[in-house]
This record gives sequence, structure tokens and C-alpha cells, in this order.
Amino acid sequence: MKKTENDVTEERSEKRSEDKIAIHVDHLSKLYKLYDKPMDRLKESLGLSRKKKYKEHFALSDVDITIRQGECVGIIGTNGSGKSTMLKIITGVLNPTFGNVTVNGRISALLELGAGFNMEYTGLENVYLNGTMIGFSKEEIDAKLESILEFADIGEFVHQPVKTYSSGMFVRLAFAVAINIEPEILIVDEALSVGDVFFQAKCYHKFEEFKEMGKTILFVSHDLSSISKYCDRVVLLNHGKKLGEGTPKEMIDIYKRVLVGQYAVEDKQENDLLNDPELVAAAVKETHTLEYGSKQAEIIEHYLTDEEGVKTTAVMKSGEFTIHMKVLFHQAVAAPIFAFSIKDIKGTEITGTNTMFEKAFLKSSKAGEIKQITFRQRMQLQGGEYLLSLGVTGYEGDDFKVYHRLYDAINITVISDKNTVGYFDCDTQVKIEELQLEVKDEVKHDKKHDKKDNIIDYRANA
Repeated sequence: MKKTENDVTEERSEKRSEDKIAIHVDHLSKLYKLYDKPMDRLKESLGLSRKKKYKEHFALSDVDITIRQGECVGIIGTNGSGKSTMLKIITGVLNPTFGNVTVNGRISALLELGAGFNMEYTGLENVYLNGTMIGFSKEEIDAKLESILEFADIGEFVHQPVKTYSSGMFVRLAFAVAINIEPEILIVDEALSVGDVFFQAKCYHKFEEFKEMGKTILFVSHDLSSISKYCDRVVLLNHGKKLGEGTPKEMIDIYKRVLVGQYAVEDKQENDLLNDPELVAAAVKETHTLEYGSKQAEIIEHYLTDEEGVKTTAVMKSGEFTIHMKVLFHQAVAAPIFAFSIKDIKGTEITGTNTMFEKAFLKSSKAGEIKQITFRQRMQLQGGEYLLSLGVTGYEGDDFKVYHRLYDAINITVISDKNTVGYFDCDTQVKIEELQLEVKDEVKHDKKHDKKDNIIDYRANA
């Protein structure tokens, strides 16, 4: 059958589209056999047991992902969701049980501390070892050495065995090697969280350079602010399955629901897993709540919701969020005061308010009553981790009474793609005007000489 002009055009378009694919993951699965006893593994390997002695665990189950050249794609999910397994299969460290992975381009991967390094070698020797493994000649590595050492910035320690390095020095050298070998695809798995804030800033600046150069970045992190800021697209994994992919905001919103077991999945088995209290408890950040008070009034429930009313512990910067507190009164209390405060992880109290400051509720409560209190506000704190404390207090005559306080009740994660200086963002509006330089001739006379001065006048463009 003769091809029409449209058929030929479509084929050429498809060919160009395929050429732009950097990584294609097709129905990828990774199965592990879990044995109760080492002896069971030995018996099965020797063929001495006809009965199956293991449980099947799918670290990945039928996952499809297509990443195009020039994209920065993030992979997020709770611990044990299959993120690291996915990256190890893509880089060839692990073999899949089922499915295929196609990679178009030179990969440089920073998977975990120590990967690809000989602990007995010096940092310099490991630079040459890694470069040789990737396929560079000694002359090519010599040409890149200065850039690598300058980026790593570990000084004379480069001549010491890497087994003596701190984790920060280790990741500095590993990342410096990874980005200076001219990769077409850069894969990073959580390793940057080890470095200090200045090194992290330098690494993320390199991410921006790579994106501008049209290189591909595959990025796994629990730092949702970095995912939101740098990624064009995000893939969400949970218990080895892909829940979805889309914009960072869309996937982060779903991830927040997964963390608290509120994401509805059509598949019943998956839904049961998401609503398993033990799994949810393992996923949500642990806090160490300190409580005290007379318990005349008791905080019996507390949580946060985002601007869509979804329970969460992660809040988008500049977005609205609501603090919910339910209080049971065991005894009558005259004019109870409901309060919250937010502090940083070092314990510095940053902000907070109460119903007395807000002039919102100063009535008495009877024994047996339950009050639902909500504080709604806009999040203007910088991206990072914070702790929320709650309280019910009041006055009995001139005496201040604490009925119930919960310190560090909730760990709040603020997600931001733009941080300013300090704790609080003033939501500054910047205006820059271009000034025109005008030169006017003005004649001045003195007794001895006629002098002509140039007067410079700065005027803003209208």
C-alpha cells in the first residue's frame, strides 16, 4: 500500500519524537524473594524443597515512565516506594525482573555515598578511577581535573584516602566528578542532603546550568521545596506502583494525601495499603510531643488542612492553611484562651496568636462541652521544617492557668520555590527603572577665565 504524504510526515514526526527520548521505562517490575530463615534460601537454591519457602515482594510493579531530553524530572514517594530501586535499574546497577529500560545518552549517577569509589584510594585516585570506568582517557581526565577539584573544594584532603572523609567531603567529590564528565543525563538520589547549605546552593545552580544546556536530570528527593523549584515534571511512586505523574504542584498535593492515608485509589488492595495505620504512621514524620496542664480542658484532636481542606503536614508557601483544634471541657472554665505558636527546629519561637489577641472568643464554657477552634491564615514563612504547639489557658481571678498544652504537636513542612532572607517573606514587589544620562552645557564665568562646565543630570525614564 502506497504511503500518502501525511503518513510520511507523521512517521518523520514520530522519529523526531523518539530521538528526543532520554529514558524510557516500559512495564518495569522488580521482584524480591523474602525468606523467613537463611536455611530456606539454601534449601531452595539446592532444589531440596518443593514447597515455596519465600514471600514475593515487588519493589516495583509494572511502572511506565518516559523522560525526554532536557527535562528535569523528580521522583517522590514514601520510604520503600521503589524510588532508589528505579534509579539503580536505570543506571544498570540492578537488573529488572520484568520489563525494559532504554537509555539514550551518557549517564552520570550519584546514587549513594561510596558508589563507584574505592575506599582505600585517595580522592585523586578515585577521580581517575571513576573517569576511566566511564570511558575517559587519562589525558581527558587531566583536562577536567582542575574543574573537578575546584568544584569539590576539599583542599589537600584530595590526597588522603576517601575512607577518612566526612560524608560532606565525600559527596562534594562525588558530585564534582559526576557533573564534570560531560553527562547527557544526570541522576541524583538524595545525596545532596548531606552537603552544607553553600554546597547545596552550588549544586542547584549547576542544575540550572544543565537545564539551560538541554541536559536531562532525574532527581529523587524528600525535599519537596527543591522538587517544586527545579522539576518540570514529577512522578509519584507508592509501594512500587506509579500513582501518577504531572506538574510538581499536582503530584505534591497527591503525595500529601498519601502521607495521611487520604488518597483514594480504585484498586482495593492498594487502597488497603494506603489506609494501613502502621504504614501511615511510618510515613508521617515523628514528633516528640510534650504535654502538661491541669486538664480541666483537654485538646482531644488537632490537625492541619490546606487551602482545599485536605489534611496535611505540608503547606505551600503563600498558600492558605488552617489549624484545627478540638477541645473537651471536663470542668467549667471562665473565658478560656485558645492559642497556637510556631517555632523552628532549634526551638526559636517565630510566630503565633491566641483568641485573646484576636478578640475572637472570651465566653465561658460548661463542663461536657466540646469546642472546635480553627485558625486560618496565609503561610509566609520560608521553606523548611517547623513545629506547631497548641494550648488552652485562661485566668482565674488574677492567676494565669494552663489547662492543657501540647508542645511540638505537629511537624509542619513549608514547601517553597523562592526563599528570601530570614524566617519571614515580606512578599516584596520589586520595581527597577532605567535612568537616562543627560549632559547639559552650562556656562559659568569667573574673573580670570571663561569656564564652561558639563553638568550631569540623571532623570528617570517616563
